[in-house]
Amino acid sequence: MMKAPLTPVEEALAHLLDKAPVITATEHLPLTESCGRILAQDYQAPADVPPADNSAVDGYALRAEDYAPDRALPVSDRIPAGSAPAPLQPGTAARIFTGSEIPAGADTVVMQERVEATDGSIRINAEVMANQNIRRRGQDLAQGSLALVKGTKIRAQEMGLLASLGLAEVTVVKKPRVAILSTGDELVDPGQPLGPGQIYNTNRFTLLALLAEAGCEVVLSETLKDTRAATQETLERAATQADLIITSGGVSVGEEDHVRAVLEASGELSLWRLAIKPGKPLAFGAVKGTPIFGLPGNPASVLVTFLMVVMPYIRTCQGRLRVHPVGQQLPAGFDVTSPSVRREFVRARIESVDGETRVSANPNQSSGVLSSACWADGLAVVPEHSTLAAGSLLTYYPFTELLS
Repeated sequence: MMKAPLTPVEEALAHLLDKAPVITATEHLPLTESCGRILAQDYQAPADVPPADNSAVDGYALRAEDYAPDRALPVSDRIPAGSAPAPLQPGTAARIFTGSEIPAGADTVVMQERVEATDGSIRINAEVMANQNIRRRGQDLAQGSLALVKGTKIRAQEMGLLASLGLAEVTVVKKPRVAILSTGDELVDPGQPLGPGQIYNTNRFTLLALLAEAGCEVVLSETLKDTRAATQETLERAATQADLIITSGGVSVGEEDHVRAVLEASGELSLWRLAIKPGKPLAFGAVKGTPIFGLPGNPASVLVTFLMVVMPYIRTCQGRLRVHPVGQQLPAGFDVTSPSVRREFVRARIESVDGETRVSANPNQSSGVLSSACWADGLAVVPEHSTLAAGSLLTYYPFTELLS
């Protein structure tokens, strides 16, 4: 059988993202449960945030025109946070605390470290200017302004901002339902003894963690028997339960690689063999209308292809604002002397070498090795048909960026 040509990474991504169905189903969640979810609508500020001018420091509120270097100002009021202050009496100061509302008539706040307080009055040991140390009403958000847009991933800062709008619930995109299917009679779950020729099922647990990071719900996780009939039955069953199927292994050219054969015979195979290293034997298609990624069987290949190929697809399905990761341009700390027809994603990390920042590559880049990915903090890109000299710039993707 003639092998399919290798598809360039950009061409493959364009094809995949064009095929990605955007999820329209939504759900309402308590704000406390929304971290990591994707906003399903825009949110405007229903009122000014903050709702009133307030103090940025602990100190004293006064009129700037009442200040003089040798003048003592009587303290006429004390304004704790959460209280409604009375208007400031001219020629006086009010004790005020961080977050407290500025009284009418005051136009500046002097921090307490710049004040000498004695016998109910204060003397100021610093220059005083109008508007200092005051957070103005609507400084964060003006009433009616756009606070967050549809497609935003809710992180800690977004949760805080939504809370500042007074929202107890938010509308989010429903999680994609994903089926994970591992292939290989040699696979054994952790906790069980290994027999002759058996290995532990690494890929299932890598994918479980990656899908959790991606905001997906795993609805099925099984190991396929190495037969054509069992593979077809399980794939068709998974298609009725999931929005997306992800398999590991079974997409190469061996006699026991049944996933690709089933897709070709009774499903749809629209992509196979990428110009990517590791991860060349990646397949994409559909079973009974349900999209399926057939990832390679090697553990590092599963990690790399998920991060660089599957993750942008999932982000597109979620309606995310940003689909592609943003890389950093950093100097390489290693050489590549032999160009490849495939784009290589090197397990790497940022280190200081002789006082200079460099991207160092793990010496073991085998597709069957995960320990190098644990050592690494991200992936460095070696473009196809290219060599690389230490010190030259390369694109580096931190894992945190790839999973954001």
